[in-house]
Amino acid sequence: MERPEFNIEEVNKIIRGRRSMFVAQFKENDPVEDSVIQEMLENANWAPTHKLTEPWSFTVFSGEGLKKFADFQANLYKQRAEKNGNFIEATFQKFLENPLKASHIIAIKMNRDLRANLPVMEEIAAVAMAVQNMYLTASAHGLAAYWGTGGPTFWPEAKEWFELGEEDMLMGFFYVAKPATDRWPEGRRKPIAEKVQWVRG
Repeated sequence: MERPEFNIEEVNKIIRGRRSMFVAQFKENDPVEDSVIQEMLENANWAPTHKLTEPWSFTVFSGEGLKKFADFQANLYKQRAEKNGNFIEATFQKFLENPLKASHIIAIKMNRDLRANLPVMEEIAAVAMAVQNMYLTASAHGLAAYWGTGGPTFWPEAKEWFELGEEDMLMGFFYVAKPATDRWPEGRRKPIAEKVQWVRG
């Protein structure tokens, strides 16, 4: 194929303008079109991947599916917390209620192919780059979105529910909604010069 032409100003703008927006900033009861979510997933599928293992996979919750996810994580939290003697009712309610404020929640999964003999770090990085592609697409559509690693992300009991094998990994959840405000969050970064060392000879 011929080399594509890119608009570097637009590339810089979307990368530097991408932001996280959280549940408190979500506009409720105004769902994002499934076609936009599908576009986000298609762009995720074009992340870099060593040996073309494509280790990412996703479970998308919307509509009544959000309640199914909310019930699952809340009940699993309750089961684990009561066993450990540290159950907090407010946390239980948060697990029940927050998912219902989103339009879509995308579970982020890393499926490991041991035959590829790749370091797990490379597969985690590939999935993270897939999520970045979703992030950039969401921002381009003016959507509120964030990647969270709370709830069942690191609970071993959740792996079976998400159909993950022993070597696979649940890497969190990508929340998507329309924003409740037209204001866009300000970004903050320390100067790149503080983080780079050049070796020129």
